[in-house]
Amino acid sequence: MTIDANTLPLVAGDDPAALAAASPDWLATLRRAALARYGQVGLPGPRTEAWKFTGLNPLKALQPVPAAGAVDLGLPEALKALECVSIRVVNGRVEALPSDLPAGVEVVSLGDPAAVPDWVRVTLGGVVSIEASPFAALNTAQFTGGVAIRVARGAMPEAPILLSLLQAGGDGPATIAHPRVLVVVEEGASADLVTVHQGGGGYLANPVTEITVAEGARLGHAMLQAEGPEAFHVATTALRLAGRATYDGFVLATGGRLARHEVRAELAGEHIEYSINGVYLGADGQHQDITTFIDHAKPHGTSHEMVKGVLTGRSRGVFQGKILVRPDAQKTDGFQMNRALLLSRDAEVDSKPELEIYADDVKCSHGATVGELEDEQLFYLMARGIPRARARAMLVEAYVQEAIALIGRAPVRDAFAAVAAAWLDRHVAGAGTED
Repeated sequence: MTIDANTLPLVAGDDPAALAAASPDWLATLRRAALARYGQVGLPGPRTEAWKFTGLNPLKALQPVPAAGAVDLGLPEALKALECVSIRVVNGRVEALPSDLPAGVEVVSLGDPAAVPDWVRVTLGGVVSIEASPFAALNTAQFTGGVAIRVARGAMPEAPILLSLLQAGGDGPATIAHPRVLVVVEEGASADLVTVHQGGGGYLANPVTEITVAEGARLGHAMLQAEGPEAFHVATTALRLAGRATYDGFVLATGGRLARHEVRAELAGEHIEYSINGVYLGADGQHQDITTFIDHAKPHGTSHEMVKGVLTGRSRGVFQGKILVRPDAQKTDGFQMNRALLLSRDAEVDSKPELEIYADDVKCSHGATVGELEDEQLFYLMARGIPRARARAMLVEAYVQEAIALIGRAPVRDAFAAVAAAWLDRHVAGAGTED
């Protein structure tokens, strides 16, 4: 198969067709299908409904080179005190596997696909849809490393697993990396995962995470997108949940020049409890996009979604959320809400909550609100001697913390609350009045 830059404008470095040819049979099949799919569709344009609010023209000008080199970035200060099992993936490749894993937890590098265990081979590529996401297709065709995590049946590790995805940017050409993450939580197991995206310089990060949560299992998953200010970040998280499984997901987006996190979940069993909540914070011309899709395929499923945004300066926020209730999914209870707070007249928000229901015995609701801070609340605080900028920050922090309070694991919740508070100190409390 011959691929040129016009067909695949983001491909750089290794020839993706050669990469497929060098892969073991199980992965070569996935790579060729993904390469063909991306060759058909390329980058989404303004006529692609799912991308009409997030234009990708800046990406088309990139001629990226493969990410390489060291990344001298530590965790955000708020996360450094978190007692956890730490895994670092740098430029798409595992830097080092942890040696102190809790009982029942297995971590495998994807750098050598021929050496991975059977549970990786039978699961990888089976959850994410290359038809629904061209960036997932691009990742599948080109990833050269990543990590797979398995929590064995009945295991309940106390410490969260902290996965850092780091990328080195370039002063000249932008860099590109396609980290791949696979998480398998087996029957009756329970675990918490914290994913942190960071980097420096100009780059495109295209991570894909596949997650399966088996019968009666639980996964708490908090994601922090804190990419560098010149970065492009397009992340895809795909989930499949079995009966009586629980997933407690949260996305906090603070970084990047243009960032989109898409979370797609298939609720494939009965009595599933699923939540995907989040906060996006935008300033200085940033573009933040959180897009979700919840597929209720079986009866008695519950889903909860609360996404809040705070936008200052000339930033832009996008929320797209769709709940699909299939004909067999009776007794579904779905809730979806998006709220955005504009702190500048130059800020912009687009919100598109959707319900698509084919069952007749369900309880589903959705909504969206966009507004400014209330003058009465500001006056109340200022009348008690609090400076206007600090009063604004206090009100915004209370607004944001309402969403962060939905994170189930207390230490993770506290760490994310501190990350958000630090952002507010920089962009709200110290920014003066923008209205």
